[in-house]
Amino acid sequence: MSEKQQDHQPDTRDCNPGGLSSREARRRLEQYGQNVIAKTKHISGIQAYLARFKNPLVLILLLAAGISFFMGEIASGTIITVIILISTSLDFANTYRSEKAVSDLERSVHTKATVLRDGKPRQLDVACLVPGDVVAVQAGSIIPADGKVISSNSLLVDESSLTGESYPVAKQPGDQIYMGSSVASGSGELCLTATGAKTEFAHIATSLNHGNTSEFELELTRFSGLITHLTLGLVIFILVINILFQRSPAQSLLFAIALAVGLTPELLPLIMTINLTKGSLRMSKKGVIVKKLAAMQNFGAMDILCTDKTGTLTENRISVAKTQDFNRTECRKIIELAHTVCQLSSSYKSPLDTAIISHHQAKLTGIRLVRELPFDFERKRESVIVSRADQLTMITKGAPDSLFPIISRYRDKNGTARHLSPLLLDRLKADYQELSQQGLRTLLIATKSLETKDEYQTKDESDLTFEGFVCFTDPAKKSAAKSLRDLNQNNIRVKIISGDDPLVCQRVAHDLGLEVTKVLTGDQINRLNDLQLAKVVDRTSIFARVNPSEKLRIIKALRRQGHVVGYMGDGINDAPSLKAADIGISVNNAVEVARDAADIILLGKSLRYLNDGVVEGRRTFVNTAKYLKMSLSSNFGNMISMAGASLFLPFLPMTAPQILLNNLLYDSSQFALPSDNVDPVQLEKPRQMNIKSLKEFMLVFGLISSLFDFITFAILKLVFNSTAAGFQTYWFIESLVTQTLVVLIIRSPRAFTKSLPSKPLLASIAGVILLALAIIFSPLGRYFGFVQPTLAPMLVISLITLSYLVVVRVVSLLMVRHNELIK
Repeated sequence: MSEKQQDHQPDTRDCNPGGLSSREARRRLEQYGQNVIAKTKHISGIQAYLARFKNPLVLILLLAAGISFFMGEIASGTIITVIILISTSLDFANTYRSEKAVSDLERSVHTKATVLRDGKPRQLDVACLVPGDVVAVQAGSIIPADGKVISSNSLLVDESSLTGESYPVAKQPGDQIYMGSSVASGSGELCLTATGAKTEFAHIATSLNHGNTSEFELELTRFSGLITHLTLGLVIFILVINILFQRSPAQSLLFAIALAVGLTPELLPLIMTINLTKGSLRMSKKGVIVKKLAAMQNFGAMDILCTDKTGTLTENRISVAKTQDFNRTECRKIIELAHTVCQLSSSYKSPLDTAIISHHQAKLTGIRLVRELPFDFERKRESVIVSRADQLTMITKGAPDSLFPIISRYRDKNGTARHLSPLLLDRLKADYQELSQQGLRTLLIATKSLETKDEYQTKDESDLTFEGFVCFTDPAKKSAAKSLRDLNQNNIRVKIISGDDPLVCQRVAHDLGLEVTKVLTGDQINRLNDLQLAKVVDRTSIFARVNPSEKLRIIKALRRQGHVVGYMGDGINDAPSLKAADIGISVNNAVEVARDAADIILLGKSLRYLNDGVVEGRRTFVNTAKYLKMSLSSNFGNMISMAGASLFLPFLPMTAPQILLNNLLYDSSQFALPSDNVDPVQLEKPRQMNIKSLKEFMLVFGLISSLFDFITFAILKLVFNSTAAGFQTYWFIESLVTQTLVVLIIRSPRAFTKSLPSKPLLASIAGVILLALAIIFSPLGRYFGFVQPTLAPMLVISLITLSYLVVVRVVSLLMVRHNELIK
């Protein structure tokens, strides 16, 4: 659709009350396009697969493979290519499976609308609607596109999903109406003026395309940069040294490339994907769909969860808690009067009205409706004038603050109407404040005797007699209290972000055992600049009466304070906050734009699912960190050893094909790592990748590895006077065995007997070591330049390996204690 065509969408002056003809509708559909929100462009499977090759680690391998083939080293190039294809293919397959599950969920949602076509009403998919269509709506209808009202029958529209405003808005002919809002009560007809990408709804969705980068993704980018710099530095160093020693440039280049490949944790994307996929599959069995696999890592790092109150912490089932008259006692008459208003009123039935009707199910006998003064959001009240036994009475129900100014009487203990002095009015206001502090939402009921006349107007709502308060509660979820305790035990703080009254939010928090340190309202937030908000947001537990823009400011302020933030929401107004958070969490019945913005979709609105996700995220992180620590420290140590040995040996300590085979076998042993057991203590705190800590670990254990390598070199050369092939064979064995076994030492700070590795991991390590020995002893070994090992060197290699593992265990325990002391 061209920009010129978009800019000429019709208004109500172009609207035919009988609707469009099918022919004209087809023409406009072709001109304006389908009534769908432009989403992030879905790429083909081939494009998605090729995108895996943009990873910096994969690019290093691609360069190494290309140079190897160019230099005629087919074996080296083939091994590198196999590594690349295995890693990228499995990564693509696992990610595709997760994304397909989400896509299937979204396709299950279809929305239709009643449209006038050829003068007759039809049920059509909302995607087929075009500007100029006349659409009929009624209570419960979703507004399918932007338009203007052309007829209204007490039409009230709930725009809270767009504006955050909790009350419906009355719509009259000529009023604007927006896609994504819903009809609360009444009925009407709309003429559509904008569809698809031109709607306000679409503007919100479009703004979400510029998402933030999560903390995990930032650390991963820094990590890739670290590897790239180390690799480049190592390659240049090896080339310079070998050129100075006047060795073959071709062999030196291949050796340098092999070292670069050895240093690169080429299976990191695959190990991470397997980790993440296993976690996401476990979550799917518990009612959680992981849209983006990286969200599992973010779950593990999350330390703050922001959530609404209604439906998540409460039952979203408002009920009458009690009534209270002027004498602070229960009074049945109050609920009867409130019930009369609710039954006879044709206005929008709020959740409070529904609660009253459910609480007092009685028939109105002998009562006749004379006149109704409907509810509106300026007066914040409604009245019915009823006749009973020839007596006319006005019954008024509304917000206490709106009714206090027009009350002049109250009823004493005997039910007699008395004058309400200013002092008594202050006492009544204090009673209302006390009820609010108890977390009760409150309506005021008042009455007035009337004389018969032709017309009754809102100005008759004066000189009223106070009858009493009706108090409501939305009970806290029983399951929410346990979920909050579990989240707290996992060191995650929950903050309530709500459009509701701050006192009500505080009461819910109190009932659930949630500690409240500070409360901020939307008005108070607006008086703070970003720097001031950042100073108070951390110690604030409840944000009340906030709109969508204020929610967004809160999320951003928390992230600026260094927190990894999860946000749970299901409305259009939640979408920007879902996108801004590190982990956006929504539910399967949320509006489409909220589901699109979310990283996680819950099949039920409960915090217990989130706690499970946190544990899975941390488990995923711990197992991924094991691979990174082992791979980087061992690879770094081996590469330093080879670079150092190349300075003193007249031959290469390991040929390029041997280095690549070593790396492929070692990495293959780690495929089972995602299934490894994780200590409970490792799941108690948020986990984030820390490049500084990773560098420290790589340096310390890499140097320890190199130390034992140099001991091996000295013994092989000075004691056994090994030939080049023998040297390379024995060090290949020592290098592979130490690399694969060290995971059993550093995987947990606990004793081996108290923290057993998983059976698949043990089997994987044993299998790779046996496979390596089988290659060496088989004819295939000669192809790689190996010789048949003898007993004496093998015994020495075993002793060196055992000593290495003992030293690594001691140093790892010292590092754990050191880190605990400096925290």
